Amino acid sequence: MDASAGSGNASGGAGAGASACCYYSLLGIRKNASATDVRAAYRRLAMKWHPDRCASDPGEANRRFQRIQEAYSVLSDKGKRAMYDAGLFDPLDDDDQDFSDFMQEMLVMMDNVKNEKPDTLEDLQKMLQDIVSGDGGRVPSDGTRRTRVAPYSTQPRRSSDD
Repeated sequence: MDASAGSGNASGGAGAGASACCYYSLLGIRKNASATDVRAAYRRLAMKWHPDRCASDPGEANRRFQRIQEAYSVLSDKGKRAMYDAGLFDPLDDDDQDFSDFMQEMLVMMDNVKNEKPDTLEDLQKMLQDIVSGDGGRVPSDGTRRTRVAPYSTQPRRSSDD
């Protein structure tokens, strides 16, 4: 794991080197790593490359430590991580915070949708029967009420002048 964490090019500055290197490989983790995995990898590498602990080459240690901190700051934030995974994150752009907040809200909403109880096959069959028969006022077996829209009327509307 440490070999992949040190695979970044040390010739660039902290910003340039970090953006050119994958944050996941920098921390030595997979893309599907949990928040706990990200934190553990960060702690391990931060202890190894902290400039106060690595006296052999303080300049290299400082560069690596900064890259490790940047990778952790992105991958530990759900919104920034989603932007990074989508290829939309720019570490040099300070205006990303609003978009990061938006992405965070979207992720929370998506998690809420995933946590809803899925309809059973029987529920779906009953809904199809209700649609065909025109009965839209049914309550599903889980007790939640779903809104049904009445079918569009094909009869022309009468004006109020009639």
